[in-house]
Amino acid sequence: MNETDRAPIEDTLFGAITVRQDGQDRLEVDGEAIPRVSLERDPAAGADPQIAIGTRDPAHLTMRVDGAVVGLLPAKGRLSRNSYRVDVTYDGAEYRLVPDSVPSSRLTRDGVHLGDFSSDGDETVIAEWREDREVRPADAAIGYALASAFGTGAQPMWMMIVDGVTSALP
Repeated sequence: MNETDRAPIEDTLFGAITVRQDGQDRLEVDGEAIPRVSLERDPAAGADPQIAIGTRDPAHLTMRVDGAVVGLLPAKGRLSRNSYRVDVTYDGAEYRLVPDSVPSSRLTRDGVHLGDFSSDGDETVIAEWREDREVRPADAAIGYALASAFGTGAQPMWMMIVDGVTSALP
């Protein structure tokens, strides 16, 4: 792991949270008020430089919350924002991190919007929690891990189309 003296992120609900990445192979999220989350990529799998954890292929990823393996299903990431969603099943709940603007993604638990995350796919993650929701420690741990591993935000499809058309013009 990247053992540099990195200052923890100060989450508004859960205090100090540390996100550590070990290249594209592994990341860990921990803090005194949240469960530890780890996400590992199979070292035999090729690493895509555009993805912090190196792949969106669930066959090559293992995620653990407090040591227990959880269901992880990143979508392939194509044209639409929804194609960049990442789903996690943990403790009977269905989590989803999905882009909802260019810089950020929303975290839901069982379809309920809990908060918004921003990250470039590095160890710096910003969470903004909805004040009208009950947010659990596992929600924060999972959200920080997914935002760091896969990044947040995406351009809308119409912007990608315009970019494609304008780059094809002489």
